[in-house]
Amino acid sequence: MATDNVVHQLAIRVGNKLRDERLMLATAESCTGGLVAAAMTDISGSSAWFERGFVTYSNLAKIEMIGVPADMIDRHGAVSEPVAKAMAEGALRNSRAQVSLSITGVAGPGGGTETKPVGMVSFAWSNRLHTAVETQQFKGDREQIRTQAAAYALRGLLELLERRER
Repeated sequence: MATDNVVHQLAIRVGNKLRDERLMLATAESCTGGLVAAAMTDISGSSAWFERGFVTYSNLAKIEMIGVPADMIDRHGAVSEPVAKAMAEGALRNSRAQVSLSITGVAGPGGGTETKPVGMVSFAWSNRLHTAVETQQFKGDREQIRTQAAAYALRGLLELLERRER
């Protein structure tokens, strides 16, 4: 699938940038189930810049593994910018990485609501000093939504890394 190649090419670009900057990455993924971590570790030598990936699919995993406050999930729902932010920051707190990304969303085909439809995905990118958050709406089937989300997360990380240079 062409989109898988896009994710792979973005992972290579991110890996090169991380290597050049001597930075380590941690990921916290929910709806993508580790797609970003898999793309990163498909690259030979990625242990030089990929520190770890958390697949926190359940709410309890988000709470136990990366310290997302339970009351935050109760208040905002797992698919929300506050939870995405807490996931990215929790991935940094629970790793040796200097940068992180997080993804939480509704990949479908079920699970969507009127306020959080299928395809809604919240992202966060953090560098310990600043955390950026954003929500996007993707279209397609489950595989397409997950792949689009992985690619979007990697593009956002590239932007974060490029801002560090300025």
